[in-house]
Amino acid sequence: MHVLIFGGTGFVGLNIAAAFHTGGHRVSLFDKSPPPAGFDVPAACHLGDVRNKTAVRAAMASAPDIVICGAAITAGSAREARDPDSILSVNLGALPGILESGRDAGVKRFVNLSSAAAYGAAPGPRLAEDDAASPESLYAITKFASERVAARLAGHWRLDVVNVRLSAVFGPWERDTGERDTLSAPGQILALAADGTPALLPRPGIRDWIYAPDVAEAVRTIALAPRLGHALYNISTGNSWSALDWGQALARHLPGLVCRIAGPGETAIVDLHAPTDRPPLATDRLAADLGWRARFDLETSARHLAAWWSTHKESSTT
Repeated sequence: MHVLIFGGTGFVGLNIAAAFHTGGHRVSLFDKSPPPAGFDVPAACHLGDVRNKTAVRAAMASAPDIVICGAAITAGSAREARDPDSILSVNLGALPGILESGRDAGVKRFVNLSSAAAYGAAPGPRLAEDDAASPESLYAITKFASERVAARLAGHWRLDVVNVRLSAVFGPWERDTGERDTLSAPGQILALAADGTPALLPRPGIRDWIYAPDVAEAVRTIALAPRLGHALYNISTGNSWSALDWGQALARHLPGLVCRIAGPGETAIVDLHAPTDRPPLATDRLAADLGWRARFDLETSARHLAAWWSTHKESSTT
């Protein structure tokens, strides 16, 4: 298969590219900037703005079988207030052009990367695909809207489109690209370890954190499935742990890293991006339909990321 990944040089896109390449598939990336210098997966790279229909059509001329729709600006509140137009146009406005050009190119399946943020402040104890969504931020609103737009146009154009909601993702190649205002708490902890700065948290920060290689394998499984029982899947471990515990596990592999709760008179510098913890996503649907479950837990992801960092730390920020 040939897979074309929009947003392909973001950290989730790079992990997806690696998973498809490992599976023997041809990979193409579309993004505004090339991959980091240390990324060694052979892939054609189309540089362009996802909002430029001419550039999108040119990339589609490579005749992909599968298209991953992953280009997005993960904006914080300051960027929302300053530049809502870019958030809306990249996260949502570009999607019809991608679907239309893919339709004309004969794409077999589209996978639209959405987010657990679409659930908003929905109550727990677990968030299932059929639960009501209540997105709040512009990022969350556009991600939820992208699901509905993709499903609607799929009906009109007879496309095979599946939406996936990703939980709190972290892992290899996570970095500040200018499109992400909200690096994950584990990503911030790793960056602070590189600087020799103590990672001080405001609270433990409990989430169903999921390691990017697991996300990549789930997306690959969904993209290649002969048939799918549903049009929306959660991708998560289904289990929660704290960023504090994960950071302390990382510290066991990176001597010198300090990760703890900020004490009296100290300022927390790890941003958890929300005042409260979100319930975990339910993973029963994906397990039942395709037999997929995450491989990495708190300990194994910390060990794997520490080993990855020791090899890639010189190139992973560029």
